[in-house]
Amino acid sequence: MTIQNIIFLLVAIAGFGLFAWQVRKIRANILAGRDRDMSGNVSERLNKTLLVAFGQQKMFKRITPALLHLVVYVGFLVINIEVIEILIDGIFGTHRVLGFMGPVYAALTGTNEILGALVVLAVAAFWWRRNRSQPVRRFTGPELRAWPKLDANIILYVEVILMLALFTMNTADLKLHQLEGRDLAGAFPISSLLTGLFPSNATALEVLERVGWWAHIVGILLFLNYLPSSKHFHIIMAFPNVYYSRLVPQGQFSNVDSITHEVKAMMDPSYQVPAPATNPDGSAAAPTPFGAKDVNDLAWTNLLNAYSCTECGRCTSVCPANLTGKLLSPRKVIMDTRDRMEEKYNSPLIFQPNLYGAEAKHAEAEVIDKENHTLLRGYVTPEELWACTTCNACVEACPVNINPLESIVEMRRFLVLEESAAPNSLNVMFSNIENNGAPWAFSPSDRFNWADDLYVADKQNIATA
Repeated sequence: MTIQNIIFLLVAIAGFGLFAWQVRKIRANILAGRDRDMSGNVSERLNKTLLVAFGQQKMFKRITPALLHLVVYVGFLVINIEVIEILIDGIFGTHRVLGFMGPVYAALTGTNEILGALVVLAVAAFWWRRNRSQPVRRFTGPELRAWPKLDANIILYVEVILMLALFTMNTADLKLHQLEGRDLAGAFPISSLLTGLFPSNATALEVLERVGWWAHIVGILLFLNYLPSSKHFHIIMAFPNVYYSRLVPQGQFSNVDSITHEVKAMMDPSYQVPAPATNPDGSAAAPTPFGAKDVNDLAWTNLLNAYSCTECGRCTSVCPANLTGKLLSPRKVIMDTRDRMEEKYNSPLIFQPNLYGAEAKHAEAEVIDKENHTLLRGYVTPEELWACTTCNACVEACPVNINPLESIVEMRRFLVLEESAAPNSLNVMFSNIENNGAPWAFSPSDRFNWADDLYVADKQNIATA
């Protein structure tokens, strides 16, 4: 094993190890949520994952960004196959170890080059769209992290650098083989057009090939470790998030088990209410609160949503409450959930773009009480929650099946069932339902008076005719 192989192995271990450290903390944050059984329905979940996550199904509601995103996405998937070869070559000191596959390898490298060129073009279009064209409303908002525009641009610049490194490696290698009269395994439709730009000196070509090779793999490792600090973490988290997304009809609310048991016991005296939960030592467990006050009161799937958010703003851009000037922003609810998780539990981020959270929003406080600075009221206000019309527009618009509505409903449940803090109009309705069996302030015995009035009016009309 050469010095270069040893250095590469150390760099790879450091890169993947640091990423694993971040992912481990993120996983701990997600599992801090309430348990929810998501087993079963494997075929349906796999089908949804193939359509929505791999197939980008919901992106195509807006065709132009969908096509650009598809190019970058497919390029990301296919070009990273070459990373496998680079890893093998780096560890074992081989060179283009997969070249033995012949025509398959030629098809792979040729596709990589074409996709790499298309990725550069798509990235240029994305850059123009964000920086030079008319600003898109959903790209802005007070809930966005400290560097939303810079974050997007960093990713775009990194993608261009990775593609240029790939073309530098391939072009230098191709021209070096041509100078030496040897054939290079693979097909290189783009690099073959660039060989004229490279020197004809073998030593210089060897250096350029190594520079491109190292820049490509080190850039990927740096990119990998930047992802948890970026909205682009969704390129990893979208797949488990879609797999574990809700399969029930949109708008169907979940029941509170304890209330369900009480109602069944009232309706059927023979119904046996399950025994209360106990701690491992046999003592009675603390009662589960109704709804959600903090992130640990939400289901773990809701917390998984927070780490899957692309921050694209499609949810907020279709929210009728937000469009009419109300405070509610579904994107903000999801991002607040992530910020609160990292404030209360683990902050796995190497960079800190989530300055909208505790550091900026509460900069006036020297020390934050992490236990009492809860998601509800600490980040999300009741005014935001009650602005929601539960129309599911945000759920339908999300390209990775995030469900902001579920978190909103759980926090509203806490306000109603734990604090009796519903708006007065809702309290009046609750009272009417309890006393009259309907939302209206009329006695059940008077419920069909409208029919009598209509009958009398019809008789009068008939007599007049």
